[in-house]
Amino acid sequence: MASPGKKSFPLRIDPALWAEIERLAAQELRSANAQVEYLLRQALMQRGRQLPPLPLEPTEPPESPRPDASSTAEE
Repeated sequence: MASPGKKSFPLRIDPALWAEIERLAAQELRSANAQVEYLLRQALMQRGRQLPPLPLEPTEPPESPRPDASSTAEE
């Protein structure tokens, strides 16, 4: 069953290519579907396309201010 918010469609693909995608997905601890999406995103980015980040991708946390040496000195 498709995830909410994701487009679902049948795909005709060469069985040897699909087997390689499944092997690669297993090595990278992804499902075959996630691997296909990952490879498509990579290909689009290599061609200069801007894509929004995946909802499950961790985003970098905002940098917290670091105390400088003068604020930690005892008064």
